[in-house]
Amino acid sequence: MSKINSNIQYDVVVTGSGLGGLVSALILAKEGKKVCVLEKNNQYGGNLQTFVREKTIFDTGVHYIGGLDKGQNLHTYFSYLNIMQDLKLKKLDENCFDMIHFFDHLTTYPLAQGYQNFVDQLVKYFPSEEKNIYQYIEDIKSICIQFPLYNVSAQGSYDTRVFELGLYDYLTNLTKNKKLQAVLNGNSLLYAGHKNTPFYVHALIMNSYIESSYRCINGGSQITRLLIKQLRNYNADIFKHSEVVKYEVEQKVITKAILKNGETVSGKLFISNIDPKTTLQQVGQQYFKKAYYNRIMNLEDTIGSFSVFIKLKPNQIHYMNKNLYFHQTINDAHLVEPIFKDVPKFLLAMNANQEDQKYAESLTILCYMDFEKVKAWENTVNTVANPTDRGSDYEAFKKHYADILVSEVCKIFPNAKNVIESYYTTTPLSYRDYIGVNQGNLYGPVKSALNPLNHFIATKSKIDNLYFTGQGVNMHGILGVTIGAVATCAEILGKDYLISKIKAHEEMVY
Repeated sequence: MSKINSNIQYDVVVTGSGLGGLVSALILAKEGKKVCVLEKNNQYGGNLQTFVREKTIFDTGVHYIGGLDKGQNLHTYFSYLNIMQDLKLKKLDENCFDMIHFFDHLTTYPLAQGYQNFVDQLVKYFPSEEKNIYQYIEDIKSICIQFPLYNVSAQGSYDTRVFELGLYDYLTNLTKNKKLQAVLNGNSLLYAGHKNTPFYVHALIMNSYIESSYRCINGGSQITRLLIKQLRNYNADIFKHSEVVKYEVEQKVITKAILKNGETVSGKLFISNIDPKTTLQQVGQQYFKKAYYNRIMNLEDTIGSFSVFIKLKPNQIHYMNKNLYFHQTINDAHLVEPIFKDVPKFLLAMNANQEDQKYAESLTILCYMDFEKVKAWENTVNTVANPTDRGSDYEAFKKHYADILVSEVCKIFPNAKNVIESYYTTTPLSYRDYIGVNQGNLYGPVKSALNPLNHFIATKSKIDNLYFTGQGVNMHGILGVTIGAVATCAEILGKDYLISKIKAHEEMVY
C-alpha cells in the first residue's frame, strides 16, 4: 500500500469505498480528474464485501442483482464503467427467482422473471386475479418510467403524487385477496417494507428483478475488484486503513480530510460515501443551518439485521437457483418486526460458486434485528483492522438467535442440522463497524408515504464542495446506489453531458 502524499491536491476526494463511492470515483476519473478514495477498513467495497471461512466464500450483502440483461439499466451503467463484460453471473430460475412461503399455508408462490411470465406463474395460483396481476405489472411500469436516471435518461418528470402513494394502500386497493397482497409483498425484506412504505420504492426494486435476476458467482466482491482495477487504470489513488475523522473547513469550503492517524488529504471536491449523519458530525454542526442539520440528524433509520452464514458438508443439499422468503402468516408480510421474534420471517439464499451448481456449498439466512438488541455492546468496535473480543455474553447472544433460525430452516430441510459443518453470524454491530452505517441499519433513512420529502437528502450538501452518495441518500441496493452515484456525478458534471456519454458508450458497444 502506497503512502498518502499530503502535498497532492486532488480534484476529488471520496470518503468510503462502498459501491456509491467507487462508482462516483470511477465516473470522475474517466473524466480526467485526479481522484483519491479513502477506506477505513482492511477491505474495499462496503456492502459488496465478502469473507472467507474454511475456503468458503460468503456474501455479506449482495444476494442477487436485477436489471443486468442487455439493454436494461444496470447493464448500461456497468457497461459504461467497463465492468459488465467481466462479471461472472448465474441467472436465477426464470420461473421463480423468489419463492414466497407462509408457514400457515402449505403452498409456496413464485415470483418470475419477465412481465408476462410473472403474470403466468402467479395466475396458476390465483386464477380469478389475472386482471389484477396484469394491473400490478402495468402500475409498476408506469411508476418506473417517471424516474429519468432509472431509465438512463437526463430528461423526464414525475407526478409528485407518486411519493405519496403507500404500498399497503396500493395493494389493498388492487385486490381484496389478502394472500395475493402478501405474495406481492413477500420479499419486503429487500426494502424493510412497512405499511407506509411508498409504492415507488417497491416498484423500482421489483421491476429490476422482474426484468432479470442474477447471482454473482463467488460473491459480489468481484464488482469491487473490477471497479478498483478500472480506477487504477485511470490513475486514481486508493488507500485502505485511512479513516477520515473530520474535515478542515475554510470560508464554508472543505480544504482537507483529516485522518485518524493525523495525515491529511487535500482536495477541490469531496464526496462522502458514508452515513450522512456521520459526515455532518465530521464537518461540524457550526457549518450548517440548524434546521438542515437537525432534520438529517433526526431522520429515522431502517432496522438492522441478523445473519447466519452456514457452511454445509459436501453434496448434501441440492442447490436451489432462487431465493426463499419465509413468513409465519400472510398477515405479517407488511410488518417490519422491531424485535426479533421467536419465529421470525427471514430470507434464505444459497451462494453460487460455479455456473452448473448442483449442490449448495453454503446457506445465508437473514432476518431483521433492532439495534436495541445489541445496545449492551454498542461501545465496542470489532473489525479486522481493529479487532476486539466482545466477550462470552455476546457469543452466547449470537448463538441463541442462530439456533432459532437454524431450527426454522430445519422445517424446510429436515436434515439441515446434520449437514451443517460450521456457521458464522453478523449483527447490526457488524454492519455499523464495517459499513459505517448508523446503528447498522439496512437501507438508510426510513422512507414514508406519509411524509415523503422528509427523508430526502440532496446529493449536494450545504457545503459548496461537499457531495453525498450511497444508500443513505437515494435508493439502496446495487442498482439504486449505482444510479445514486450517477446522480451525484451529474450534479458535478451536468446531467445532460453525463447521460449522453453513457448512452453514446452503449450505442458504440452494441
